[in-house]
Amino acid sequence: MTVYTVHEPPVRSEDVEVETDRFVLVRDGFYMWAFLLAPLWLLRHRLWLALAGYVALTAALLTAFWLFGASNFVKFAVGILLSLLIGLEAASLRRWTLGRRKWKNLGVVVAADLESAERRFFDQWVARTGRSSRAGLPPAGNVPPVPVPVPMRMPASDDVIGLFPEPEPRPRS
Repeated sequence: MTVYTVHEPPVRSEDVEVETDRFVLVRDGFYMWAFLLAPLWLLRHRLWLALAGYVALTAALLTAFWLFGASNFVKFAVGILLSLLIGLEAASLRRWTLGRRKWKNLGVVVAADLESAERRFFDQWVARTGRSSRAGLPPAGNVPPVPVPVPMRMPASDDVIGLFPEPEPRPRS
């Protein structure tokens, strides 16, 4: 199961409606693309201060390597460690940036994937607030009932091996 944090953007206008299509779910964990292509990942998620810090740290490291005459192995190892740090802390960088931009953290959702996390969060959110939105969520009172599957009854017989009974003719009603 994966942990997601849900963030609500600041209100654009005095409109009372909540724009749920702008909510952001940030997955907690390791980000492979941030590890492999850190500057491009930071650009893609518009993490400008984190990118500036990454560039400054990389420039300082390259200058230190040049001044001390570091070997290629040391340069490679430090580069891998820096990329690993970015990959591990990518979610924290996104949450920090969203918080700096005045986004509200609405809570934590645990689910198998992003789609089920969204569904679980919005089911709880609509039930708790009673609000729908412009994103197409139905009002809390108009949700259609979910069909519940009826469990099959197995015939009580001693001839059953596992879950597969011997075939018998169906009784006619």
